Amino acid sequence: MQIIMVKKILSSGEACPKCLEATERLQREGAWDRIDSVLEIREDAPGEGEGAQIAEVHGVRRAPFFVIREGEEERIILSVMQLIRQVLPKTTPPSLSPGIPPVTSLAKELEGAEPQAIVRRALEVFGRDLAIAFSGAEDVAVIHMAAQTGLPFSVFSLDTGRLHPETLTYLETVRKQYGLDLEVVSPDAGEVETLVRAKGLFSFFEDGHQECCGIRKVRPLRKTLSRRMAWMTGQRADQNPATRGHLDVVEEDGAFEGRGAILMKFNPLAQWTSEDVWSFLQREGVPVNPLHAQGFRSIGCAPCTRPVTADQHEREGRWWWEDALSKECGLHVRKGS
Repeated sequence: MQIIMVKKILSSGEACPKCLEATERLQREGAWDRIDSVLEIREDAPGEGEGAQIAEVHGVRRAPFFVIREGEEERIILSVMQLIRQVLPKTTPPSLSPGIPPVTSLAKELEGAEPQAIVRRALEVFGRDLAIAFSGAEDVAVIHMAAQTGLPFSVFSLDTGRLHPETLTYLETVRKQYGLDLEVVSPDAGEVETLVRAKGLFSFFEDGHQECCGIRKVRPLRKTLSRRMAWMTGQRADQNPATRGHLDVVEEDGAFEGRGAILMKFNPLAQWTSEDVWSFLQREGVPVNPLHAQGFRSIGCAPCTRPVTADQHEREGRWWWEDALSKECGLHVRKGS
């Protein structure tokens, strides 16, 4: 079975509000990855393109709508709720296995444990159903620990389309060193094109980074995690005391949903400091991003990251034109916050 979403693009270049709502609903339901392709009907070019042709054949006069293809048969679903109720329950992965320990049990078991022990226990429970998020120094420390266990694990990285060339080269270095089947996740090209057409390449300097990060990072992450039962990060509590000060080593994800009853999140480096991380990397001979040698301590997208001085906090180099409390992109939201 193939599921196609047909959405409308306004003459302004933006997706219609109902189309955006439908996309966000599918992401919240953890079902966005069930959409095999997205077609467009353009307001400024009516009748052109495959999406418009399908609408004409079936007499559909509104968007979004969904095309269900099974063999040579094709039928139309007119709303996202109809799609969720009638189609997706048949293909949604099963809930979290009853054999998986609850968050509270694992949290108590791993309280005060060393990061290596936390990594091992997480992989023992979830294996490849756990994905390690990889972008920076803390993450590669976690990957190194995972590799030392000899247990199966998965790794993904978000390629926003705005990363430094040095970061892209670094991803490849780590992939080769650890023999990773690295999943490189990119944003939806249509959403990026719509944003850039409407607001230009640097709108975040004027209206904040949340919209751009939502398209380039948060939504791709949501789709990736919807196929997982757990994920692991290199977060540290001292990276941002305002938002991560009470970081737990095991928690229920507060922003995303996986394919189980809950999405479990592991932060094995929660209680480590930056000094702990760099001591470990140097001791173990772990490769690091060459940008660190140029004064970059916390590295994100190229336009939104700059070097910091020795007396500055590492996060001061991220979105420096915004308030310190806003220095998160939406990837890490604690449950209840």
